[in-house]
Amino acid sequence: MYIAECSALAAAICWSFGGLLSTTPTRAFGAERFNRIRLNIVSVILILVILITGTWRTLDLHSVFVLLLSSIIGIFIGDTLLYATLKRLGPRRTGILFTTNAPMTVVVGYFFLGESLPFNTIIGCVLIVAGVLLAVFFRNTSIQKHVFEEIQGSLTVGIIFGFLSALCQALAVLIARPVMASGVDAVAAAGLRVGFAALALDFVFLLRSSRAGYWATPATAKLLWQTGLSGILGMAIGMTLLLYALAHGPAGLVSTLSATSPILILPILWVATKEKPSPRAWVGAFLAVLGIAFIFHP
Repeated sequence: MYIAECSALAAAICWSFGGLLSTTPTRAFGAERFNRIRLNIVSVILILVILITGTWRTLDLHSVFVLLLSSIIGIFIGDTLLYATLKRLGPRRTGILFTTNAPMTVVVGYFFLGESLPFNTIIGCVLIVAGVLLAVFFRNTSIQKHVFEEIQGSLTVGIIFGFLSALCQALAVLIARPVMASGVDAVAAAGLRVGFAALALDFVFLLRSSRAGYWATPATAKLLWQTGLSGILGMAIGMTLLLYALAHGPAGLVSTLSATSPILILPILWVATKEKPSPRAWVGAFLAVLGIAFIFHP
Protein backbone atom coordinates (compact mmCIF):
# COMPACT_ATOMS: atom_id res chain seq x y z
CA MET A 1 0.00 0.00 0.00
CA TYR A 2 1.25 3.48 -0.97
CA ILE A 3 4.42 1.95 -2.42
CA ALA A 4 4.70 4.57 -5.17
CA GLU A 5 4.04 7.48 -2.80
CA CYS A 6 6.58 6.28 -0.23
CA SER A 7 9.19 5.62 -2.92
CA ALA A 8 8.73 9.09 -4.42
CA LEU A 9 9.05 10.78 -1.03
CA ALA A 10 12.07 8.63 -0.20
CA ALA A 11 13.67 9.80 -3.45
CA ALA A 12 13.06 13.43 -2.46
CA ILE A 13 14.63 12.76 0.96
CA CYS A 14 17.69 11.20 -0.72
CA TRP A 15 18.08 14.26 -2.92
CA SER A 16 17.74 16.58 0.08
CA PHE A 17 20.50 14.82 2.00
CA GLY A 18 22.53 14.50 -1.20
CA GLY A 19 22.37 18.26 -1.69
CA LEU A 20 23.63 18.91 1.83
CA LEU A 21 26.44 16.37 1.46
CA SER A 22 27.46 17.97 -1.84
CA THR A 23 27.89 21.49 -0.46
CA THR A 24 31.28 21.12 1.26
CA PRO A 25 33.05 19.03 -1.44
CA THR A 26 31.62 21.23 -4.22
CA ARG A 27 33.06 24.34 -2.59
CA ALA A 28 36.36 22.55 -1.95
CA PHE A 29 36.82 20.88 -5.35
CA GLY A 30 34.87 23.23 -7.60
CA ALA A 31 31.86 22.21 -9.69
CA GLU A 32 33.72 20.47 -12.53
CA ARG A 33 36.05 18.36 -10.37
CA PHE A 34 33.27 17.44 -7.93
CA ASN A 35 30.94 16.39 -10.74
CA ARG A 36 33.72 14.36 -12.39
CA ILE A 37 34.53 12.39 -9.22
CA ARG A 38 30.85 11.89 -8.41
CA LEU A 39 29.89 10.67 -11.88
CA ASN A 40 32.82 8.25 -12.10
CA ILE A 41 31.82 6.64 -8.80
CA VAL A 42 28.13 6.37 -9.70
CA SER A 43 28.77 5.18 -13.27
CA VAL A 44 30.81 2.21 -12.01
CA ILE A 45 27.91 1.19 -9.74
CA LEU A 46 25.24 1.58 -12.44
CA ILE A 47 27.28 -0.19 -15.12
CA LEU A 48 27.83 -3.16 -12.81
CA VAL A 49 24.07 -3.33 -12.16
CA ILE A 50 23.34 -3.17 -15.90
CA LEU A 51 25.84 -5.92 -16.71
CA ILE A 52 24.54 -8.17 -13.94
CA THR A 53 20.86 -7.70 -14.85
CA GLY A 54 21.41 -7.70 -18.62
CA THR A 55 19.20 -4.63 -19.15
CA TRP A 56 21.69 -3.22 -21.70
CA ARG A 57 19.94 -5.44 -24.26
CA THR A 58 17.02 -2.98 -24.36
CA LEU A 59 19.29 -0.37 -26.01
CA ASP A 60 19.61 0.02 -29.78
CA LEU A 61 21.79 2.34 -31.88
CA HIS A 62 19.14 5.06 -32.20
CA SER A 63 18.32 5.11 -28.48
CA VAL A 64 22.04 5.19 -27.61
CA PHE A 65 22.57 8.25 -29.82
CA VAL A 66 19.58 10.09 -28.34
CA LEU A 67 20.55 9.24 -24.75
CA LEU A 68 24.14 10.41 -25.35
CA LEU A 69 22.81 13.76 -26.57
CA SER A 70 20.59 13.94 -23.49
CA SER A 71 23.64 13.12 -21.35
CA ILE A 72 25.74 15.94 -22.81
CA ILE A 73 23.02 18.52 -22.20
CA GLY A 74 21.52 17.27 -18.94
CA ILE A 75 24.50 15.84 -17.03
CA PHE A 76 27.77 16.98 -18.61
CA ILE A 77 26.62 20.62 -18.93
CA GLY A 78 23.52 20.74 -16.71
CA ASP A 79 24.91 19.04 -13.61
CA THR A 80 28.14 21.03 -13.80
CA LEU A 81 26.08 24.24 -13.84
CA LEU A 82 23.93 22.87 -11.01
CA TYR A 83 26.95 22.34 -8.77
CA ALA A 84 28.36 25.71 -9.77
CA THR A 85 25.07 27.08 -8.42
CA LEU A 86 25.34 24.97 -5.27
CA LYS A 87 28.86 26.26 -4.67
CA ARG A 88 27.64 29.86 -4.79
CA LEU A 89 24.14 29.73 -3.29
CA GLY A 90 23.99 26.66 -1.04
CA PRO A 91 21.58 23.70 -1.14
CA ARG A 92 18.29 25.46 -0.28
CA ARG A 93 18.40 28.14 -2.97
CA THR A 94 19.81 25.70 -5.51
CA GLY A 95 16.95 23.26 -4.89
CA ILE A 96 14.35 25.97 -5.35
CA LEU A 97 15.95 27.26 -8.56
CA PHE A 98 16.08 23.75 -9.98
CA THR A 99 12.29 23.37 -9.65
CA THR A 100 12.00 25.79 -12.58
CA ASN A 101 12.92 22.88 -14.88
CA ALA A 102 9.25 21.82 -14.70
CA PRO A 103 7.78 25.01 -16.23
CA MET A 104 10.75 25.22 -18.63
CA THR A 105 9.94 21.72 -19.89
CA VAL A 106 6.34 22.77 -20.45
CA VAL A 107 7.25 26.02 -22.23
CA VAL A 108 9.87 24.40 -24.49
CA GLY A 109 7.44 21.58 -25.29
CA TYR A 110 4.76 24.14 -26.18
CA PHE A 111 6.90 26.23 -28.55
CA PHE A 112 9.00 23.50 -30.19
CA LEU A 113 6.98 20.29 -29.92
CA GLY A 114 3.47 21.67 -30.26
CA GLU A 115 2.39 20.39 -26.84
CA SER A 116 -0.64 21.94 -25.13
CA LEU A 117 -0.39 24.67 -22.49
CA PRO A 118 -3.57 24.44 -20.37
CA PHE A 119 -4.62 27.05 -17.84
CA ASN A 120 -3.61 24.97 -14.81
CA THR A 121 -0.08 24.74 -16.24
CA ILE A 122 0.12 28.52 -16.54
CA ILE A 123 -0.97 28.84 -12.89
CA GLY A 124 1.69 26.30 -11.92
CA CYS A 125 4.41 28.23 -13.72
CA VAL A 126 3.40 31.46 -11.99
CA LEU A 127 3.42 29.75 -8.57
CA ILE A 128 6.89 28.31 -9.16
CA VAL A 129 8.29 31.69 -10.21
CA ALA A 130 6.73 33.32 -7.12
CA GLY A 131 8.19 30.61 -4.89
CA VAL A 132 11.64 31.05 -6.42
CA LEU A 133 11.55 34.82 -5.92
CA LEU A 134 10.56 34.42 -2.27
CA ALA A 135 13.03 31.66 -1.43
CA VAL A 136 16.10 32.72 -3.40
CA PHE A 137 16.16 36.37 -2.45
CA PHE A 138 15.32 35.74 1.22
CA ARG A 139 18.27 36.17 3.57
CA ASN A 140 18.16 35.15 7.20
CA THR A 141 21.01 37.12 8.76
CA SER A 142 21.05 34.89 11.87
CA ILE A 143 22.18 31.86 9.84
CA GLN A 144 23.73 33.62 6.83
CA LYS A 145 27.24 32.71 8.01
CA HIS A 146 26.49 28.98 8.12
CA VAL A 147 28.05 27.06 5.24
CA PHE A 148 24.64 25.81 4.06
CA GLU A 149 23.16 29.33 3.81
CA GLU A 150 26.29 31.26 2.88
CA ILE A 151 26.40 32.98 -0.50
CA GLN A 152 29.85 32.81 -2.08
CA GLY A 153 30.47 35.15 -4.97
CA SER A 154 27.80 36.85 -7.04
CA LEU A 155 24.14 36.10 -6.30
CA THR A 156 23.26 37.10 -9.87
CA VAL A 157 25.78 34.67 -11.39
CA GLY A 158 24.50 31.90 -9.12
CA ILE A 159 20.91 32.54 -10.19
CA ILE A 160 21.89 32.54 -13.88
CA PHE A 161 23.73 29.23 -13.45
CA GLY A 162 20.71 27.83 -11.60
CA PHE A 163 18.28 28.76 -14.37
CA LEU A 164 20.65 27.42 -17.05
CA SER A 165 21.00 24.10 -15.19
CA ALA A 166 17.21 23.84 -14.98
CA LEU A 167 16.93 24.62 -18.71
CA CYS A 168 19.49 21.91 -19.51
CA GLN A 169 17.49 19.45 -17.43
CA ALA A 170 14.28 20.41 -19.24
CA LEU A 171 15.90 19.97 -22.67
CA ALA A 172 17.46 16.65 -21.64
CA VAL A 173 14.09 15.32 -20.48
CA LEU A 174 12.38 16.34 -23.73
CA ILE A 175 15.15 14.74 -25.80
CA ALA A 176 15.07 11.47 -23.86
CA ARG A 177 11.28 11.23 -23.51
CA PRO A 178 10.53 9.47 -26.86
CA VAL A 179 13.28 6.90 -26.26
CA MET A 180 12.09 6.13 -22.75
CA ALA A 181 8.53 5.79 -24.03
CA SER A 182 9.72 3.17 -26.54
CA GLY A 183 10.51 0.69 -23.77
CA VAL A 184 14.21 1.23 -23.04
CA ASP A 185 15.09 0.09 -19.51
CA ALA A 186 15.37 3.11 -17.24
CA VAL A 187 18.39 1.87 -15.29
CA ALA A 188 20.21 1.03 -18.53
CA ALA A 189 19.44 4.52 -19.83
CA ALA A 190 20.65 6.10 -16.59
CA GLY A 191 23.87 4.08 -16.66
CA LEU A 192 24.58 5.06 -20.27
CA ARG A 193 23.92 8.75 -19.61
CA VAL A 194 25.97 8.88 -16.39
CA GLY A 195 28.83 6.82 -17.84
CA PHE A 196 29.11 8.95 -20.97
CA ALA A 197 29.02 12.19 -18.97
CA ALA A 198 31.79 10.85 -16.73
CA LEU A 199 33.92 10.02 -19.79
CA ALA A 200 33.26 13.47 -21.25
CA LEU A 201 34.42 15.18 -18.05
CA ASP A 202 37.48 12.91 -17.93
CA PHE A 203 38.28 13.91 -21.53
CA VAL A 204 37.95 17.62 -20.71
CA PHE A 205 40.29 17.09 -17.78
CA LEU A 206 42.91 15.47 -20.04
CA LEU A 207 42.70 18.43 -22.45
CA ARG A 208 43.53 20.95 -19.72
CA SER A 209 46.74 22.86 -20.48
CA SER A 210 47.20 23.68 -16.80
CA ARG A 211 45.98 21.53 -13.92
CA ALA A 212 47.61 23.40 -11.02
CA GLY A 213 44.38 25.07 -9.89
CA TYR A 214 42.43 21.87 -10.44
CA TRP A 215 44.46 20.07 -7.77
CA ALA A 216 44.61 23.05 -5.39
CA THR A 217 42.44 21.23 -2.84
CA PRO A 218 43.72 17.79 -1.81
CA ALA A 219 41.24 14.94 -2.23
CA THR A 220 41.00 13.97 1.43
CA ALA A 221 39.21 10.82 2.54
CA LYS A 222 36.41 12.94 4.06
CA LEU A 223 35.79 14.92 0.86
CA LEU A 224 35.83 11.76 -1.26
CA TRP A 225 33.45 10.05 1.17
CA GLN A 226 31.02 13.00 1.03
CA THR A 227 31.25 13.14 -2.77
CA GLY A 228 30.69 9.42 -3.22
CA LEU A 229 27.82 9.25 -0.73
CA SER A 230 26.09 12.25 -2.31
CA GLY A 231 26.27 10.53 -5.69
CA ILE A 232 25.04 7.20 -4.33
CA LEU A 233 22.14 8.89 -2.50
CA GLY A 234 21.19 11.27 -5.29
CA MET A 235 21.76 9.28 -8.47
CA ALA A 236 21.99 5.59 -7.57
CA ILE A 237 19.40 5.27 -4.76
CA GLY A 238 17.30 8.40 -5.40
CA MET A 239 16.90 7.79 -9.13
CA THR A 240 16.17 4.09 -8.60
CA LEU A 241 13.44 4.96 -6.09
CA LEU A 242 11.95 7.45 -8.55
CA LEU A 243 11.92 4.88 -11.37
CA TYR A 244 10.32 2.33 -9.03
CA ALA A 245 7.67 4.88 -8.05
CA LEU A 246 6.93 5.67 -11.70
CA ALA A 247 6.46 1.96 -12.36
CA HIS A 248 3.86 1.65 -9.58
CA GLY A 249 1.99 4.95 -9.52
CA PRO A 250 0.61 7.82 -11.63
CA ALA A 251 3.37 9.93 -13.19
CA GLY A 252 1.81 13.23 -12.05
CA LEU A 253 1.55 12.19 -8.40
CA VAL A 254 5.04 10.69 -8.39
CA SER A 255 6.55 13.78 -10.06
CA THR A 256 4.93 16.07 -7.50
CA LEU A 257 5.95 14.03 -4.45
CA SER A 258 9.50 13.57 -5.70
CA ALA A 259 9.75 17.34 -6.20
CA THR A 260 9.16 18.09 -2.51
CA SER A 261 12.89 18.19 -1.71
CA PRO A 262 12.87 22.03 -1.44
CA ILE A 263 10.40 21.62 1.45
CA LEU A 264 11.98 18.51 2.97
CA ILE A 265 15.39 20.17 3.06
CA LEU A 266 14.14 22.94 5.37
CA PRO A 267 13.75 20.83 8.55
CA ILE A 268 17.09 19.19 7.73
CA LEU A 269 18.67 22.65 7.54
CA TRP A 270 16.90 23.56 10.77
CA VAL A 271 18.69 20.71 12.53
CA ALA A 272 22.02 21.36 10.80
CA THR A 273 22.14 25.12 11.42
CA LYS A 274 20.26 25.12 14.76
CA GLU A 275 18.18 28.00 13.37
CA LYS A 276 14.55 27.92 12.20
CA PRO A 277 14.14 28.90 8.52
CA SER A 278 12.18 32.09 7.89
CA PRO A 279 8.44 31.83 7.11
CA ARG A 280 9.29 33.22 3.66
CA ALA A 281 11.58 30.26 3.01
CA TRP A 282 8.75 27.84 3.90
CA VAL A 283 6.20 29.75 1.80
CA GLY A 284 8.58 29.96 -1.17
CA ALA A 285 9.30 26.22 -1.08
CA PHE A 286 5.59 25.40 -0.67
CA LEU A 287 4.62 27.62 -3.62
CA ALA A 288 7.22 25.97 -5.84
CA VAL A 289 5.98 22.46 -5.01
CA LEU A 290 2.34 23.58 -5.34
CA GLY A 291 3.19 24.95 -8.78
CA ILE A 292 4.62 21.58 -9.82
CA ALA A 293 1.41 19.93 -8.57
CA PHE A 294 -0.66 22.25 -10.79
CA ILE A 295 1.52 21.45 -13.81
CA PHE A 296 1.32 17.67 -13.43
CA HIS A 297 -2.32 17.44 -12.32
CA PRO A 298 -4.84 18.76 -14.88
